[in-house]
Amino acid sequence: MAHLDAYNRPISYLRISVTDRCNLRCVYCMPPEGVAWRPHEEILRYEEIETVVRAAARLGITKVRLTGGEPLVRPGIVDLVGMLAGVPRIDDLAMTTNGILLARYAAALAEAGLQRVNVSLDTLRPERFRRITRRGELADALEGIEAARRAGLEPVKINTVVIRGMNDDEVVDLARKTMEAGWNIRFIEVMPVGNGMLEEGDWRERVVTGSEVREKIEAALGDLEPAKVRVGGGPARYYRLPGARGTLGFITPISEHFCYACNRLRLTSDGQLRPCLLSDQEIDLRTPLRNGADVAEIEKYLLQGIERKPMHHHLDECLMPERRVMSEIGG
Repeated sequence: MAHLDAYNRPISYLRISVTDRCNLRCVYCMPPEGVAWRPHEEILRYEEIETVVRAAARLGITKVRLTGGEPLVRPGIVDLVGMLAGVPRIDDLAMTTNGILLARYAAALAEAGLQRVNVSLDTLRPERFRRITRRGELADALEGIEAARRAGLEPVKINTVVIRGMNDDEVVDLARKTMEAGWNIRFIEVMPVGNGMLEEGDWRERVVTGSEVREKIEAALGDLEPAKVRVGGGPARYYRLPGARGTLGFITPISEHFCYACNRLRLTSDGQLRPCLLSDQEIDLRTPLRNGADVAEIEKYLLQGIERKPMHHHLDECLMPERRVMSEIGG
């Protein structure tokens, strides 16, 4: 049974950044030159990640998601999936990826025990994709999505960060994909974790609220109906267009934050436990792991993280995370 935090929320979900490195340079995440990568020796080894997951499972955490950076750029990632798939009581093992390398790895990931993937995709236009990612090709991401579906990594969820003046004119086209291709799309409000586009002005001016996106979609395609999804422990609210096989989700950390129901902890690639994405509070797990801490000892540190989870973020008070960019935390 999941352990409760100080606000009576059951903590059942651990997001793990396996690397801070990425093969893209998305404008809302990084500057054009990228960011300084952590030295290799600072990054958690796979055996250390497995120890953390085993400790988390003892506390009732059942859902694990691998993120980055871009998790598929780390050598041996399929081996890590196999290691974590064998941890008792972890019944939902997933990954978030930009999809560029997914066609190469989808079948092997599924065979190793990965159950599903989320793919970050902010546009359906090839030139705009290159402009947003600064180095990616839309065709590679689309091929990755189809490879994941063939491999049975379903439901494949498409994560779209909606940014005013950048891709908000595509929300109807993306929503139409739930009808035409059975896609499951989640529209996400942009958050102030990164040092790319935020240099261009106040990030709040770039936020397109979930309700604004929904109004655009309903005006063009019809009223949305509440929908249920088979799996997932995230904060999205799901809907469906009439007759659509796929779903539309809305993740609204800015306009309608969901902190009251937050069920997760985050582990950075260099072994720091973050009780909240939008807070710089961290608990060092790497040092005790390198000093030989076993599962029972790491469990105590995880309990500290659960007990320290704040009630909510403080973006309304203009208190933003400063120590990390999103590529280090893992979303």
